[in-house]
Amino acid sequence: MFDIIGKRSRFFLISGILLLICIISLISFGLKAGIEFSSGSLLTLKFEQEVTIAEVKQELDNLGYDNAIVQITADDDILIRTSELTTAEKGQLKEDLEANLGAVEELGFENVDPTIARQTARTAAIAVAIAAVGIMLYITWAFRRMPKPFRYGACAIVSLIHDALVALGVFSILGGILGWEVNLMFITGILAVIGYSVNNTVVVFDRIRENLLRGSSTSFEVTVNKSLAETVTRSLNTSLTTIIVVLALLLFVGSTIQNFSAVLLIGILAGTFSSLFVAPSLLVVWERGEWGRLIRWLPVARPKDR
Repeated sequence: MFDIIGKRSRFFLISGILLLICIISLISFGLKAGIEFSSGSLLTLKFEQEVTIAEVKQELDNLGYDNAIVQITADDDILIRTSELTTAEKGQLKEDLEANLGAVEELGFENVDPTIARQTARTAAIAVAIAAVGIMLYITWAFRRMPKPFRYGACAIVSLIHDALVALGVFSILGGILGWEVNLMFITGILAVIGYSVNNTVVVFDRIRENLLRGSSTSFEVTVNKSLAETVTRSLNTSLTTIIVVLALLLFVGSTIQNFSAVLLIGILAGTFSSLFVAPSLLVVWERGEWGRLIRWLPVARPKDR
């Protein structure tokens, strides 16, 4: 039988290093706010002749829009994100691009002012917070007949925060390197990751509950490890099949749901790791009062459980 719990300090170390990288990335790169979360204008154009992102970006630089962000859709339309434009400024920009890059058709234009952007960001944060609190309360209630049920809810939330931080950190790297922005599809992906991560964690916790009620072992650590061994194949298979679908969305659907697919892919990988190697191990650490050892990243090995 796999001794996952016996090697928990190694998994905590891996998780800690990953989180440290993500936090450093968030501090260094931050998150590039999309138009939904910051004021600006989004102009969608279709050029008659084929143009590249580099060509459009060069023309925008020449016109004084140095901070403009240019993306291309699956239909080869060009998305241009700039500071907020008036109708006259938008018309002039379109004319200048047409003069240098050929005939162009305007497919869409929208402005978002700072007030609406702040309200959207606040609403998104509240939605995530409410989801996290609701999940903790539900899991605590679901495990109410177990000793110390609050621990199950708390460990699930720690696992959830772990997955969200990893998704944010990796996305900040993508934003710094590829210019990807955080938009409402990103928030949708984060909420989906939360649900998926908690689902995997609850499956493991439920098996722990079953084995504890059966009295399969007098050792809590042995019971948790046995439960993990019984659920690891199911968790990995479920994650693998979901990853295949998400990869198909990411590769073939295009930029429309690019952020959603990318966040979901990152979250599924992180969630599978945390549900198997982080959340159950935290239960054991809490049960045995090993928080001091956890903080010092020291290996744990006690002869009485072996």
